[in-house]
Amino acid sequence: MAEIQIIESPEVLRGSRIAVVAGRYNQAIVDRLLDACLATLTAKGIPGNAVTVVRVPGAFEMPVVAKRLAAAGEVDAVIALGVVIRGDTPHFDYVAGECARGLASVAVDHELPVIFGVLTVENEQQALDRAGGSLGNKGAEAALTALEMVSIMHKLRP
Repeated sequence: MAEIQIIESPEVLRGSRIAVVAGRYNQAIVDRLLDACLATLTAKGIPGNAVTVVRVPGAFEMPVVAKRLAAAGEVDAVIALGVVIRGDTPHFDYVAGECARGLASVAVDHELPVIFGVLTVENEQQALDRAGGSLGNKGAEAALTALEMVSIMHKLRP
């Protein structure tokens, strides 16, 4: 039986450049995600001058900005941070679904890690629980995921 090659890479590549696209809608919660994301990047050795934060109105606007960042070729990963809370209308489904679809498309089209750190929740409490509450902080998790994916993509270079 042939030996199986396993590729994983938890180490941080020095010189990594990260863009964060953060929504302003539900800003108080998004700011908690953003703070944790930036603190995690810093703690892992990514200097402030290697991080670009772009604020956008909301989750629906994230894919086009992620695409522009990816096309410029100046970042190794994009982290999308936002909060979409279900309401009484189908608006949630359109915003959350199109945001996810658009970001996934950018990732695949540009072969660039685009991390989905957009909370899609039923209510504000669920968002708070995931933004530094009882379920941790998904902003910090998104930062760790981005750094791991940058390292994996580097190992998979042709």
